[in-house]
Amino acid sequence: MTFAPHGRGRVLRVTGPLVEAEYTGGTAMSDLVALGDAGLPGEVVAIRDGVVTVQAYEYTGGLAPGAPVHSLGRPLSASLGPGLLGGIFDGLLRPLAAAGAWLEPGGVGRPNGQRPEWAFVPQAKAGDSVQQGDVLGEIHGAGPVPLRVLVPPGRTGPVDHIAREGSLPADAVVASVAGTPVRMTTDWPVRRPRPVRERLESGRALGTGQRAIDLLFPVALGSTVAVPGGFGTGKTVLLQQIAKWCDADVIVYVGCGERGNEMADVIDEFTALTDPRTGGRLADRTVIIANTSNMPMMAREASIYTGVTVAEYFRDMGLDVVVIADSTSRWAEALREFASRTGALPAEEGYPAGLASALAAFYERAGAVTTLGGRNGSVTVIGAVSPPGGDMAEPVTAHTQRFVRCLWTLDRELAYARHYPAVSWAESFSRDAEVLGVHHAATDDPDWPARRARVAGLLAEADRLADLVDLVGITALPAQERISVLGGRLLREGVLQQSALSERDAYSGAEKTAALAEAVLAVVDRCRELADSGVPVTHIEEVDFSPVLRAREEAGPHDAATVERLHRTMLDRLREVS
Repeated sequence: MTFAPHGRGRVLRVTGPLVEAEYTGGTAMSDLVALGDAGLPGEVVAIRDGVVTVQAYEYTGGLAPGAPVHSLGRPLSASLGPGLLGGIFDGLLRPLAAAGAWLEPGGVGRPNGQRPEWAFVPQAKAGDSVQQGDVLGEIHGAGPVPLRVLVPPGRTGPVDHIAREGSLPADAVVASVAGTPVRMTTDWPVRRPRPVRERLESGRALGTGQRAIDLLFPVALGSTVAVPGGFGTGKTVLLQQIAKWCDADVIVYVGCGERGNEMADVIDEFTALTDPRTGGRLADRTVIIANTSNMPMMAREASIYTGVTVAEYFRDMGLDVVVIADSTSRWAEALREFASRTGALPAEEGYPAGLASALAAFYERAGAVTTLGGRNGSVTVIGAVSPPGGDMAEPVTAHTQRFVRCLWTLDRELAYARHYPAVSWAESFSRDAEVLGVHHAATDDPDWPARRARVAGLLAEADRLADLVDLVGITALPAQERISVLGGRLLREGVLQQSALSERDAYSGAEKTAALAEAVLAVVDRCRELADSGVPVTHIEEVDFSPVLRAREEAGPHDAATVERLHRTMLDRLREVS
């Protein structure tokens, strides 16, 4: 392996992922370095008194004092180009397809001699004057979404030359703009956001197909979400459902410190699942970054930056991208472990003092934007949080709630009662709901804001009365309050519950979600009318409500007609109550 001679030194001390080396000049903060004869990758995080502190991104067993250190003279970067879609990578965006059963230092990457080629179709010609972000050409055969070669940021001027249509390797120069070569694949520092022309306030919702979210706690394209929940509350399954069914163009799934068997399930399911958009494989428009709990700890820290950099690459082509990070707690634990080795002053629960700033910097890279080329694109970031013992006051959860627009809190009691997804309607929120309600009302669903308000109000009323029922019993409540308790149960069982294993109900389209909510609300209204007319409330409670409860399973993902038919059956049954 050959290294650029930017700066050379030798290892002084090795403590896990922390490596200290002598400073001999030519090395700067955030530079990528190669450690030892195997060239283990690392990043400079401190320079003090002639000593360079490096965080290593691979296992440092066998690395000893005196081993050579070479500075590569560039920051940690991701190679962005064809070959990403449908691929599985480690935390540094190195392909895992060619890796063996066990990862060895320096053993991740493509085998020698393998140079896949991609079809390039020029969209500009020599002599054209172009601006940063303009399209120079398209790459065909790299996935179901269009890939474009863009003028790099900061480059403006005439096109000196451009490659002819044909197959080229990923590292080929396809054009030259004002003397600057433009390759099919570009490198970009993962810790630096890609520039945009303007940030926008998005009014479009990200459809997830999960009723508890789309109905009560919707998220806008380009927004941010945190999903906190203790062990066993269904975080990973919920995130997998969103990755499978959300209406984004590209999914970037970052397995950050999670169990390897869960990551294997994700890969297996994505490979087998049919993409409802294209009819092909869902995996073909998904980028999976796998840095599981048994992989290098500091690569876990880099993986979320790698994931959001990949997302920005596709965003700049005018696409809507979702980044799912599972989980940011494991990323924060990597920060804590490395900070303890460097002797940094600990803050809350041993986490570094810069934890809040690091979380804010990560979530700030989300957004709906106008790109440099004038296209509209977005990056939506959804981060799972795994609070130890379900403690929602611990630092990672508490800081994350400050920076996100939506919070989908997973409730342990709901999960243990087999209510999935276990999204708590009492402890979750969506700051995007108001603007999305205005958009829905003006475009596709005028009744959306009122429907959401009624559902949320009925659930809150049922929760309030549940404590009274536990104290005095249901029979002590007035008739209308007993109807509220009944309505809360019908909403929970008939609308909010949704099985990820159901062929008919794993995904719920907007029309089915609206029909289910309207059906339950109409049934509750009819029950209130019966109670006001003097019908004993016990007679109402004894009615068989199965038509409205089984509608979610009998109707297909977009089948509002079946829901309405069962709704009418339920109303006919209530007319017979006296």
